[in-house]
Amino acid sequence: MGKLSTHVLDTTLGKPGAGVSLELYAVREGARSLIKTAVTNHDGRCDAPLLEGEALQVGQYELVFHAGDYFAAQGQTLPEPRFIDRVTIAFGIADASQNYHVPLVVTPWSYATYRGS
Repeated sequence: MGKLSTHVLDTTLGKPGAGVSLELYAVREGARSLIKTAVTNHDGRCDAPLLEGEALQVGQYELVFHAGDYFAAQGQTLPEPRFIDRVTIAFGIADASQNYHVPLVVTPWSYATYRGS
Protein backbone atom coordinates (compact mmCIF):
# COMPACT_ATOMS: atom_id res chain seq x y z
CA MET A 1 0.00 0.00 0.00
CA GLY A 2 1.11 3.55 -0.70
CA LYS A 3 1.58 6.61 1.44
CA LEU A 4 1.38 10.39 1.26
CA SER A 5 4.14 12.53 2.74
CA THR A 6 5.37 16.11 2.54
CA HIS A 7 8.16 18.39 3.63
CA VAL A 8 8.95 22.09 3.53
CA LEU A 9 12.19 23.64 2.30
CA ASP A 10 12.89 27.31 3.13
CA THR A 11 15.12 28.50 0.28
CA THR A 12 15.40 32.00 1.78
CA LEU A 13 17.39 30.64 4.71
CA GLY A 14 18.63 27.47 2.97
CA LYS A 15 17.21 25.10 5.57
CA PRO A 16 14.23 22.85 6.31
CA GLY A 17 11.02 24.65 7.19
CA ALA A 18 10.61 23.54 10.80
CA GLY A 19 7.39 24.45 12.59
CA VAL A 20 5.15 24.96 9.54
CA SER A 21 1.50 24.24 10.31
CA LEU A 22 -0.46 22.45 7.60
CA GLU A 23 -3.83 20.90 6.90
CA LEU A 24 -4.75 18.05 4.57
CA TYR A 25 -8.21 18.06 2.99
CA ALA A 26 -10.04 15.52 0.85
CA VAL A 27 -12.01 17.14 -1.97
CA ARG A 28 -15.07 15.20 -3.08
CA GLU A 29 -17.82 16.59 -5.31
CA GLY A 30 -16.52 20.12 -4.75
CA ALA A 31 -16.62 19.91 -0.94
CA ARG A 32 -13.50 19.93 1.23
CA SER A 33 -13.27 17.86 4.39
CA LEU A 34 -10.40 18.15 6.83
CA ILE A 35 -8.52 14.88 7.22
CA LYS A 36 -5.46 15.86 9.24
CA THR A 37 -3.47 18.72 10.72
CA ALA A 38 0.26 18.58 11.36
CA VAL A 39 3.33 20.68 12.10
CA THR A 40 6.66 20.02 10.43
CA ASN A 41 9.53 18.80 12.60
CA HIS A 42 13.17 19.99 12.77
CA ASP A 43 13.82 18.42 9.36
CA GLY A 44 10.83 20.16 7.74
CA ARG A 45 8.95 16.86 7.54
CA CYS A 46 5.98 15.39 9.35
CA ASP A 47 6.81 12.72 11.93
CA ALA A 48 4.56 10.20 10.16
CA PRO A 49 2.98 9.91 6.71
CA LEU A 50 -0.11 12.07 6.27
CA LEU A 51 -1.96 9.06 4.87
CA GLU A 52 -0.91 5.46 4.40
CA GLY A 53 -2.32 2.05 3.67
CA GLU A 54 -6.08 1.91 3.36
CA ALA A 55 -6.41 5.56 4.41
CA LEU A 56 -4.79 6.62 1.11
CA GLN A 57 -7.60 6.62 -1.44
CA VAL A 58 -7.82 7.56 -5.11
CA GLY A 59 -9.15 11.11 -5.33
CA GLN A 60 -8.50 14.83 -5.07
CA TYR A 61 -6.73 16.42 -2.10
CA GLU A 62 -5.45 19.79 -0.92
CA LEU A 63 -2.50 20.56 1.31
CA VAL A 64 -2.60 24.01 2.92
CA PHE A 65 0.70 25.28 4.34
CA HIS A 66 0.81 28.30 6.70
CA ALA A 67 3.97 29.70 5.13
CA GLY A 68 3.35 33.33 6.08
CA ASP A 69 3.09 32.48 9.78
CA TYR A 70 6.30 30.45 9.49
CA PHE A 71 8.24 33.33 7.89
CA ALA A 72 6.90 35.80 10.47
CA ALA A 73 8.09 33.45 13.25
CA GLN A 74 11.55 33.42 11.60
CA GLY A 75 11.73 37.20 11.99
CA GLN A 76 11.31 37.93 8.28
CA THR A 77 10.04 41.42 7.49
CA LEU A 78 6.84 40.84 5.55
CA PRO A 79 4.46 43.28 3.86
CA GLU A 80 0.88 43.52 5.06
CA PRO A 81 -0.93 41.81 3.54
CA ARG A 82 1.64 39.10 3.00
CA PHE A 83 2.48 38.23 -0.60
CA ILE A 84 2.81 34.50 0.24
CA ASP A 85 0.62 33.59 3.19
CA ARG A 86 -1.19 30.26 2.93
CA VAL A 87 -0.01 28.01 0.12
CA THR A 88 -2.62 25.59 -1.19
CA ILE A 89 -1.49 22.69 -3.34
CA ALA A 90 -4.35 20.86 -5.03
CA PHE A 91 -3.36 17.42 -6.32
CA GLY A 92 -4.76 14.03 -7.22
CA ILE A 93 -3.98 10.48 -6.16
CA ALA A 94 -4.48 8.22 -9.17
CA ASP A 95 -2.97 5.00 -7.78
CA ALA A 96 -3.26 4.43 -4.04
CA SER A 97 -0.65 1.66 -4.15
CA GLN A 98 2.10 4.19 -4.94
CA ASN A 99 3.96 6.65 -2.71
CA TYR A 100 3.16 10.32 -3.22
CA HIS A 101 5.52 12.93 -1.79
CA VAL A 102 4.33 16.54 -2.15
CA PRO A 103 7.08 18.93 -1.01
CA LEU A 104 6.86 22.71 -0.74
CA VAL A 105 9.90 24.81 -1.69
CA VAL A 106 9.09 28.31 -0.46
CA THR A 107 10.25 31.89 0.16
CA PRO A 108 8.16 34.90 1.20
CA TRP A 109 7.94 35.74 -2.54
CA SER A 110 7.60 32.41 -4.36
CA TYR A 111 6.92 28.69 -4.05
CA ALA A 112 7.18 25.49 -6.06
CA THR A 113 6.24 21.86 -5.71
CA TYR A 114 6.74 18.59 -7.53
CA ARG A 115 5.74 14.97 -7.19
CA GLY A 116 8.32 12.95 -5.34
CA SER A 117 8.08 9.35 -4.24
